[in-house]
Amino acid sequence: MIKELRTKKNYTQAEMADKLQISLRHYVRIDNEKSIPRPDVFANLIKILDMNTMQIGEFIENILKNKDN
Repeated sequence: MIKELRTKKNYTQAEMADKLQISLRHYVRIDNEKSIPRPDVFANLIKILDMNTMQIGEFIENILKNKDN
């Protein structure tokens, strides 16, 4: 879901990592819904991608599902 939101905004993974001031490797894990970002990074991600509460919930739910696998 994060990947779709990012591509709709025409941002690359590298651009997002730069905007969030994190490593590209860390951003890729977020993009693939394998890692929950720190609260400050998560807040910026929500702003940059204009995420609504439903999307935020879905993102967290997907990460929790992926951690079980």
